[in-house]
Amino acid sequence: MKRREFITVLGGAAAAWPLTARAQQQPAMPVIGLLSSATAREWAPFIAAFLQGLNEVGFVDGQNVAIEQRWAEGQYDRLPAMAADLIQHQVAVIAALTTPAAVAAKAATATTPIIFTTIGDPVQIGLVASLSRPGGNITGVTYLNVEVAPKLLELLHEVIPTATRLAALINPTNPNADTLSRSLQNAARTLGFQLHVLRASTEPDIETAFVTLAELRVSGLVIPDDVFFITHEKRLAALALRHRLPAIFQTRAIATVGGLMSYSGRALDVYRQAGVYTGRVLQGAKPADLPVSQSTKFEFVINLNTARSLGLEMPRPCSPAPTR
Repeated sequence: MKRREFITVLGGAAAAWPLTARAQQQPAMPVIGLLSSATAREWAPFIAAFLQGLNEVGFVDGQNVAIEQRWAEGQYDRLPAMAADLIQHQVAVIAALTTPAAVAAKAATATTPIIFTTIGDPVQIGLVASLSRPGGNITGVTYLNVEVAPKLLELLHEVIPTATRLAALINPTNPNADTLSRSLQNAARTLGFQLHVLRASTEPDIETAFVTLAELRVSGLVIPDDVFFITHEKRLAALALRHRLPAIFQTRAIATVGGLMSYSGRALDVYRQAGVYTGRVLQGAKPADLPVSQSTKFEFVINLNTARSLGLEMPRPCSPAPTR
């Protein structure tokens, strides 16, 4: 699979009958059930991309399609009830636009079509039977951010080559948590340094994690993709800077608000394609016949202001190679 990578430095009675007849002849507007573990505010750019994809196949929100939105706002345990509620509303398709939302939607129905976005391998986490033949009522788009997470360690190690101890912060409630932890530990062993894996799923957990990081005297921090971390992007960036800890994220937005670096699949492309797939299902396509689409463009972002604040000389060039 080829990938491209990008580096960014930051009427009256007489008329009543015909009008009524026309209204009765119009088909009911299909409804998309949008399910996400995130918040509407943080996900606004991604929803705009999703709507763009819908528009590309002829669907415009409020004109020929309606959208019922359910946002868990980082509380993943709310997702099963939200998925059940959308099914009760008899939506035509569920757009499950995060990994936890996709897992909840799949558990809730085997008949309502589902289009997902996920950061990990959808086969490994049990969403589909295979990428080319997903089977059942579900398909979607993957960033492959879990698969490229070890690349974050390589990039961070390139910036601080003398480091012997690094750390990773993982949300244990994320369905990809165990896979992320194993892949990062394997990468650390290959690169020859010790990796401490810390876990955070609440605001107090984040504060505690940074206290622990200081005690461990690690030289750098990796924060893989997770909705909870995106919700607290400014806090994470500020804490890393306060503790003078070089940190690499898997979310572009965190690098733009003060994080040192980020490397990830291009999220807007993923959400646009999810919109296209959702529109195709509304046109009659079956999810089982739509192969899972994979991200082919990756983006590397460096915040030079943060690098200067940390006293770091960024390698030239500091360009990630394709992972596969």
